[in-house]
Amino acid sequence: MVMLLSEGQMSDYRGAALMLKALPKAKAMLADKGYDADWFRRALADRRITACIPSKANRMVPIPHDVVLYKQRHKIENMFGKLKDWRRIHTRYDRCAHIFFSSICIAAAVIFWL
Repeated sequence: MVMLLSEGQMSDYRGAALMLKALPKAKAMLADKGYDADWFRRALADRRITACIPSKANRMVPIPHDVVLYKQRHKIENMFGKLKDWRRIHTRYDRCAHIFFSSICIAAAVIFWL
């Protein structure tokens, strides 16, 4: 698993570029439309990872994706929802990034084990 804390206004592309080398071996990458970029799809293909990413609305020729596999993304969204149940994380009380990231890691570990 790879976790990255980025700036609030940072695009998904930049975050993906930073984490690409740290991705574990996998069969498929489930991501939302924010990750729909040709360079990202090529980078995943070079690593033999199938990109299950829906095309953006402004893409001239839509790229098909596995709809059945993409439905598994709800698990990712559920995890974000559970993290937001923690008031400290939801309102970001911590000003320091390392303390905020530590809070997220602790909350994720507790959620995983419960």
